[in-house]
This record gives sequence, C-alpha cells and structure tokens, in this order.
Amino acid sequence: MQIDSIRNQVAQLAAQLIHEHGIQDYALAKRKAAKQLGIADAHHLPSNPEITQALQAYQALFHADYHPTLLAEFTALAIETMQMLRAFNPYITGAILNGTATKHSDIQIELFTDNEKEVELYLLNNHIQFKQDQRQIKYKGANKQIPCFVIAADACDIYVSVHSPSQIRNTPRDIPKEALKRASLNHFINLQDCSQTATSSAK
Repeated sequence: MQIDSIRNQVAQLAAQLIHEHGIQDYALAKRKAAKQLGIADAHHLPSNPEITQALQAYQALFHADYHPTLLAEFTALAIETMQMLRAFNPYITGAILNGTATKHSDIQIELFTDNEKEVELYLLNNHIQFKQDQRQIKYKGANKQIPCFVIAADACDIYVSVHSPSQIRNTPRDIPKEALKRASLNHFINLQDCSQTATSSAK
C-alpha cells in the first residue's frame, strides 16, 4: 500500500475520532487511528495540517446540517470574550480558529500580558465565575506551566491562559486559516467577514 494512501486512511480515521469522541490532542488521535489500522511505522502518520483538512472534509460531508451553526455559536462567544478581555491583548487559538470545533470542543484564548493578577481582579470585579488552573505548553523546547482561568459558559468552557508578551510571535496574515496558530481579535473578526463573503458569493 502506498504511503500517501496510508497517511490518508490514518488522517480520515483520526478526524472521525476527534469529531465523534472528543479527542482534542491530534497526536493521540493519530496514534489511536494508526493502532486501529494496524500501522506501526511512524513515517506513515499524517501531519497536523493533514488532520485538520481531513476533519474539515469529514464535518462538511457528515455534519453539514448542524456544524456551521455550532461553529457560529462558538465563534460569537469567542469574540464576545475577547472583546471583554481586550485590555489584556487576547488571541484565539485551537479548533474555533481553524473551523473544526465539535460539540466536545472548548474555546482557547491566550492573553499576552504581564498582569496576571489584573486579569483575575477584572474577572472578580465583573462577577465572572471561573476556576484557576494551569496549562502545559512547549516553549523553547521545554515544557512550561502557565496560569489559566477556566470560565464555564452555557455552550462550552472557555480556557483563558496568560502568557508573557515576549512569547508572542507575529503570525503572517497571508497563510491559510487552517494553518494559523493564533489570531488577534481584529484578525479573527476579519477572517469571519471573509468567510461570510465567500459563502455568500458561492450561493
């Protein structure tokens, strides 16, 4: 069997596992898919962008009836939250950004500020209920624990992590949406406007 065919099979099954079973870790989804298919060679595993593309195709084929509505609800909530936290330089990341959110997804917002305590005080002063947690990230090749506030919304949980401004990297504006790692509030809103324009033009 050709390598490309194997990679496609793994990507398609991983996409199904992510959507139907709520697996949010792409690496875990790939390993589970490869195991189910009896594939042991790591060279046959698809890249994360390939998983994203397979997931988008799966959702368009099998869940076109409700996925756009779900994504629109999550997107509106993400924008509302980012506008609320505008003073702390918010960026959106994860499945909401690349358009592959499922009913199992959460909203992931990154704040690039040195004022973690001010974020906490802002939430308290505005009577926003939250839990404090930590999130592990890779930074300069090492694991790092960063503070995170978890806000429970009706639609899903919102994870707001606090990063040092020195950790942000400028993301080129001309790369495909599915390849973006994060987007600022204005960039994210512009992406939604472009998507709506493209959808209207296609009708």
